[in-house]
Amino acid sequence: MTGILLTPAQTEIFYPTEDGKPLAESYDHLQVIFTIFAVLTQYLQGQQATVLSNQFLYYIQHNPRARVAPDVMVIFDVAPGGRQNYKIWEEGQSPRVIFEITSPGTRSEDTGFKYSLYEQMGVEEYWLFDPKGEWIPEKLKGYYLQDVVVAGSDETIYLPIRDGISQALQLRLQIEEKLIGFYRLDTGEKLLIPDELLAALENQKVTVETQRVALESERSARVVAETEAQREKLRIQQAIPKLRELGLSLEQIAATLGSSVEEIQQWLP
Repeated sequence: MTGILLTPAQTEIFYPTEDGKPLAESYDHLQVIFTIFAVLTQYLQGQQATVLSNQFLYYIQHNPRARVAPDVMVIFDVAPGGRQNYKIWEEGQSPRVIFEITSPGTRSEDTGFKYSLYEQMGVEEYWLFDPKGEWIPEKLKGYYLQDVVVAGSDETIYLPIRDGISQALQLRLQIEEKLIGFYRLDTGEKLLIPDELLAALENQKVTVETQRVALESERSARVVAETEAQREKLRIQQAIPKLRELGLSLEQIAATLGSSVEEIQQWLP
């Protein structure tokens, strides 16, 4: 039997989904990654976009070694939802925003290889966040792609973001201790992190319950008042014939019962 020798183009290429390395180097880094992922996923819900975290991003077809795993990346104009990994040539879109949670141990890679790679890939915004402020005193650095002229030739390079605003996301980023706070540019509203969202939902439940109790109390008070009014009406109706038998005039009956003459006349048989 003659064997078949597969050429590289015919051989199925395996693109791993993990490499066995830990997700983050510390609890602080893990908390930031999870928070950014959760907040942006909620924010972009319903849009043609996805947020991925610590998943392989493959950027050269047929080369599974050409990969990187951003801490958080946001891709627009793709189907929402998760993936096992992300291949640019299949999806047709590069990430528009990437966050790397940095530390002294990853500084060289974050500001060297990844910086150059994301710049070449056309990632519109690249954010570095140092939650402990170990090498970035202000904790947060952002960069955006800009077309410039360098030595007479047009180039697209990263320039610093100095106002904390992500134009790609339409959000303002603000340092809040060891986390990043995200605020909408159109309304100024803060995007709640999971803990804040749970607290807000709990407060909403309390408010709804308080309103329900108040409405129930109001309804009960109204029923009591209506019942008392019916009892008073019945008492007057029953008393009128007896008072008339005693020879009292309408004015005297009205005064005795605490009513007006008009009301007494309405209840006369």
